[in-house]
Amino acid sequence: MKKLALHWKIIIGLVLGIIWALLSSQLGWSEFTIDWIAPFGKIFINLLKLIAVPLVLVSIISGVANIGDASSLGRMGGKTLLAYLLTTLFAVGMGLALVNIIQPGKLIDEQSRIDNRISYEIWAASEGHQIKDGINYLQDPAFFERAQKITDLSKGELRDASVTEKMQTAEQTKETTPLQPLVDLVPENFFFSLTNNGLMLQIIFFGIFFGVCLLLIPNEKSQPVTAFMDSAMEVFLKMVDLVMQAAPFFVFALLAGVVSKMAGDDIGKVYEIFKGLSWYSLTVFIGLMLMIFIVYPILMKLFVKKIPYKGFFKAMAPAQTLAFSTSSSAATLPVTMECVEENLGVDKKITSFVLPIGATVNMDGTCLYQAVAVVFLAQLHMIDLTLGQQLTIVLTATLASIGSAAVPSAGLVMLIIVLESVGLNPAWIAIIFPVDRILDMFRTIVNVTGDATVCTIIADGEGMLNYDPQENPSETFDLDS
Repeated sequence: MKKLALHWKIIIGLVLGIIWALLSSQLGWSEFTIDWIAPFGKIFINLLKLIAVPLVLVSIISGVANIGDASSLGRMGGKTLLAYLLTTLFAVGMGLALVNIIQPGKLIDEQSRIDNRISYEIWAASEGHQIKDGINYLQDPAFFERAQKITDLSKGELRDASVTEKMQTAEQTKETTPLQPLVDLVPENFFFSLTNNGLMLQIIFFGIFFGVCLLLIPNEKSQPVTAFMDSAMEVFLKMVDLVMQAAPFFVFALLAGVVSKMAGDDIGKVYEIFKGLSWYSLTVFIGLMLMIFIVYPILMKLFVKKIPYKGFFKAMAPAQTLAFSTSSSAATLPVTMECVEENLGVDKKITSFVLPIGATVNMDGTCLYQAVAVVFLAQLHMIDLTLGQQLTIVLTATLASIGSAAVPSAGLVMLIIVLESVGLNPAWIAIIFPVDRILDMFRTIVNVTGDATVCTIIADGEGMLNYDPQENPSETFDLDS
């Protein structure tokens, strides 16, 4: 096992988890699985949530502070950040459009979705979340018997849960101004925001504000703080590393518990679960391929006419290959920089400024996946997200991408934040985890390709692009060296 790559270990863990869930369902051991194995999956979720807040904070501060002096935030810095922001917004918008058109979460049987919905309402009531679509199956006596089959609650407790939900709704319903989301963006107590993953936007705001202010004070005073943030980020990335090393076992527990809870003693439900996942994966894959082969080439054609379609992909092939195999924008960064410099002819002054920022703040593939994942999970639980909630997904996914560390599975950590921002259960990431690693490989290709596209566009605008179509990309970088 030691010689196996981590992603193969994770795949083995998830396959064994599914097999165990099928066996336990067939043999009537589902209760044992839920009581004694599933809790380790919960521990995995808690570990990811534990890392999420500090990781976002220090990576944002570090990313902004390392831009350089304040003057660098002028023409070139403004264009760079704007370009990354626009491509990210477009990616999130495309993801939402695809998932609302294809509706992968609605392609499983109605009874399974009703069970999922009842579980969601019980969770929402226990957590004090408002159900915004106005539907409540717990208030319908016809579903009490079904609810009792998927929960230990009694009928009386189920009625109490539905009443609690109504009381929470009444308590939370208050007059708000059109600018309330802007007001909510600014924390009145930063340390309180740190204790609540649901207030991630406030932490992101503080991180950007803090990072910009670091640029505006003398270097001798800002340098110790910047060095500390860089070191702290390395510590949190190592924490992610360690958690992911144990991921195969946690994934086994997570999958065994989730499939056992959703399938119960009916194995047929397992087929429905993975039928839904296949359509979800296809939806994400279509979006990612559109970004790589349609959106980015169109941007290149509009702003950089001298680089042909095939020439761009030929130049970026080494970086894209490494991105797929490592699932890490950070690990791929040295290769990306050399491909962009040597094969596309971008000046080193541009690559050294634009690409490191991109590896931190540009997560087009991750944001597209988050948009699709959140709406898919909502559809799977018969939840109709309001326009306001979908706009919240756009805002949260875009801003969270700034703090999404350029390491494998960091997007999974950010997905927890996006789910919580629209009042959905963060534990649902377990449902899509089986296909996350494979999709992560394709997401990283999108992220790296997006970095290179923006970098080339900025270089052309600054007059620092010298593309030579005769350059042979295969001689530029040896992946084995």
